[in-house]
Amino acid sequence: MSEDYLARIGTLIREARRHQGMTQNELADLLNTSQSAVARIEQGKQNLSLEMLSRIGENLDSQFVSVGSSGPQHLRIVGGTKLSGSIDVKTSKNAAVALLCASLLNKGRTTLRNMARIEEVNRILEVLSSIGVRTRWLPQSNDLEITPPQRLDLDSMDEEAARRTRTIIMFLGPLLHEFTTFELPYAGGCDLGLRTIEPHMSALRHFGLNVEATNGFYLANVSADSVSERAIVLTERGDTVTENALMAAARHEGVSLIRNASPNYMVQDLCFYLQKLGVQIEGIGTTTLKVTGRAHIDVDVEYCPSEDPIEAMSLLAAAVVTESEITIRRVPIEFMEIELALLADMGMKYELTPEYPSNNGYTRLVDLTTTPGPLKPAVDKIHPMPFPGLNIDNLPFFALIAACADGRTMIHDWVYENRAIYLTELTKLGAKVQLLDPHRVLIDGPTRWRAAEAICPPALRPGVVMLIAMLAAPGTSVLRNVYVINRGYEDLARRLNALGATVETFRDI
Repeated sequence: MSEDYLARIGTLIREARRHQGMTQNELADLLNTSQSAVARIEQGKQNLSLEMLSRIGENLDSQFVSVGSSGPQHLRIVGGTKLSGSIDVKTSKNAAVALLCASLLNKGRTTLRNMARIEEVNRILEVLSSIGVRTRWLPQSNDLEITPPQRLDLDSMDEEAARRTRTIIMFLGPLLHEFTTFELPYAGGCDLGLRTIEPHMSALRHFGLNVEATNGFYLANVSADSVSERAIVLTERGDTVTENALMAAARHEGVSLIRNASPNYMVQDLCFYLQKLGVQIEGIGTTTLKVTGRAHIDVDVEYCPSEDPIEAMSLLAAAVVTESEITIRRVPIEFMEIELALLADMGMKYELTPEYPSNNGYTRLVDLTTTPGPLKPAVDKIHPMPFPGLNIDNLPFFALIAACADGRTMIHDWVYENRAIYLTELTKLGAKVQLLDPHRVLIDGPTRWRAAEAICPPALRPGVVMLIAMLAAPGTSVLRNVYVINRGYEDLARRLNALGATVETFRDI
């Protein structure tokens, strides 16, 4: 390998190690080598075999090295041009993964219509297929058919796929009805700092589930204790926590009252699907859910998840930073109202069509047309809150929009330890981002965007923020290793190109 190529590989390895919160000594222990050897690798001063590259990739949960494949995917973006035209919002990533997990509750066939064909879905499908679930995409469609076996084979679970998605934690709720003891690999997904599963455990203990963390696995044991008559109070109003509690309650024969539940979009989609399975749920869209479960569920059902408000916000941010007039169709307005109100206070102008229903029959949609114009900073800090507040996943896009406003804005990401830090990557593209602490950044605009080459942050929304900023930067930018973007967005490059962008996918030779 050339010295230049070794240096680039070393940089990738160092960044991946840091994103995992790992020291050189810790990585050296995993590789059965010395700290000094790891230091030489990261400095580009160590020749590397394919076997060593593969081992490093496995231990850092990264695709920057992969034996037997064509390597990681990158994006080349020619920015500085305005977008135009119309684009449809795809169905929700977070609803899709919840529905895939919930399909394990049903002994009948589930057909999910117009699903997002994204890497996060692919990982869950790999896990489902490995344990005996038959899944197939119906011809020339995004419709997915799921047929469970008589008995799930957890011993054959694809551990590699399971470890690459945090969604695996939502297998706990369905599986506690099928097994008295089982194992699940530790959850992966975005690198957003420590995220404890204790709120899940607190909720699922009501259904007899106890989990012990062993070496790389969650060891689950289910007792015969029935759910308490008192309400289940979630210690965290989290989306996945609420979904796990719902799936546990769905096949609990009796009434479960879940308080402090998330009423967010993916939770509502899960509720609508469970209703199709014959589960009675009262209070959908509120923080108190009353669930009357069924001990056995065996029905053939069809369901279409609603549109993704986070993708809608991504496209809206792309219009703002490129100063473009575009029409974003099928926007789930009830999950965007706070965001749009805040943008209006910052001076943004837009037009909305009358509302119409999503294919699930419940979610309210509109078409939104953006109007380019000057922006002012937000008066107060911008911070997320549980629904109906500003969505935590939409917060990074406000950092991008704030960089276009004439003045200073504070972004406060109080939920995740690391994600605000990733926003400082925008400085490579010309933004003025000052990190106050791991949760807060100050952003001064307006920004004179400039092209650059960068490694994609290992978290989905900050990765898309970097891509969108590159659309605004005149010249050619490169965003490397964009697997994390493909986890949550379907064919995003092609769809942006249809609006007039120039985004090319490529791989290193």
